[in-house]
Amino acid sequence: MNPSPPPPLPPGRDEIVGWLAGLGERPPGADRLDSMELAWLVHQVEQVYGVELTDEHLERMTTIDDAVVVLAKALNHA
Repeated sequence: MNPSPPPPLPPGRDEIVGWLAGLGERPPGADRLDSMELAWLVHQVEQVYGVELTDEHLERMTTIDDAVVVLAKALNHA
């Protein structure tokens, strides 16, 4: 019997920035997430990882760096 492949690693900063680029150009150095970006990020995470994020997760993701940390914990890679 073959072991299950390991779950994908949580997204890093570069991957999150890449996902957000799907919404359009961001100002250089912009770190804060607006509501549209947060909604898009949540959609991407739920599609790629098959998880549902809670309101508590969303409240803690105000910047890209926050999102990296929150997603690592939510996806059990902290």
